[in-house]
Amino acid sequence: MAAEIHSRPQSRRPVLLSKVEGHQDAVSAALLIPKEDGVITAGEDRTIRVWLKRDSGQYWPSIYHTMSSPCSAMAYHHDSRRIFVGQDNGAIMEFHISEDFNKMNFVKTYPAHQNRVSAITFCLASEWVISTGHDKCVSWMCTRSGSMLGRHYFTSWASCLQYDHETQHAFVGDYSGQITLLKLEQNMCSVITTLKGHEGSITSLWWDPVQRLLFSGASDHSIIMWDIGGRKGRTLLLQGHHDKVQAICYLQLTRQLVSCSADGGIAVWNMDISREEAPQWLESDSCQKCEQPFFWNIKQMWDTKTIGLRQHHCRKCGQAVCGKCSTKRSSYPIMGFEFQVRVCDSCFESIKDEDRTSLATFHEGKHNISHMSMDISRGLMVTCGSDRIVKIWDMTPVVGCSLATGFSSR
Repeated sequence: MAAEIHSRPQSRRPVLLSKVEGHQDAVSAALLIPKEDGVITAGEDRTIRVWLKRDSGQYWPSIYHTMSSPCSAMAYHHDSRRIFVGQDNGAIMEFHISEDFNKMNFVKTYPAHQNRVSAITFCLASEWVISTGHDKCVSWMCTRSGSMLGRHYFTSWASCLQYDHETQHAFVGDYSGQITLLKLEQNMCSVITTLKGHEGSITSLWWDPVQRLLFSGASDHSIIMWDIGGRKGRTLLLQGHHDKVQAICYLQLTRQLVSCSADGGIAVWNMDISREEAPQWLESDSCQKCEQPFFWNIKQMWDTKTIGLRQHHCRKCGQAVCGKCSTKRSSYPIMGFEFQVRVCDSCFESIKDEDRTSLATFHEGKHNISHMSMDISRGLMVTCGSDRIVKIWDMTPVVGCSLATGFSSR
């Protein structure tokens, strides 16, 4: 029987199922093992651990492997049980996990980077391992030969990565706040475009190949949805976190975006509605409402014998306004503003009470979240961070699926 997708009132919240403790330093990455009661973790304490749930309900490590350098990133391919671990020294090591998850065999080392590895993805079809690092590059290597196929350099640390396996396009976010779209080929790559919209470093990316949507989270506390395959240039802004957005995951079947921030905030955004794009901020030498000059407009200040005012912007219309013409604050969720932002007085009057109804639910993870991963089919999420604790959550109360039967189609 298909699972029923329920309405999602604010009272529903993620259910903490288990805590996994034991790492001696921050946990860099954690992944749920598909179809198993197990978790794989990689930590700054140089360990890779596979935790299996015992009859007691507790998770205990069935594999405990120590690396030569702190572990900074991880990718796991369940069908082949291959795991790729990026390290602080720039190397990536490949292992094969036994069918009973009690043994891990070393396969090979890839000299991928000259500095800390920040993200890894594995493509089985092409037998490529693709990675980004703090040496300001993205590299792709052949897993058959272990040889380097190509590198592309950026002006800033490459911080996160998403890959379209069908088209061989890579999305790379960096510390300058830019996202670069690359077409990777056997021994070369070409830059397709760059996406600029964030005011802080890119901390997380998620690519949905079905709807061809790219989501990016950044240290400016915001998320942007980039419509890559549809209307060109269309972007949606989502602002509801109070710290940098560390991880995101889009649930294609229920049209929801799950995001986690460094302050422990967990947000579930309803993307199954028609949202409005936030306007571009307009530039002007005087207030576009009362025409009073801004403080740099010396000529108008001299002519009118007035003191210049500070420039602000209305988040709803984008006009440049002074403080006297924008005394109001309002949330406007349809445009992504979940908390109150500056709006001009005329826009404030146009916002109805129903326009302020939240389009996201916000929950407290109660620990610093630096990494999150979801088993979408089961509605499970795992979070980890600098507090050395790994938490496993049942997200079905807030994402509208059944834990037992998975997601239903629309």
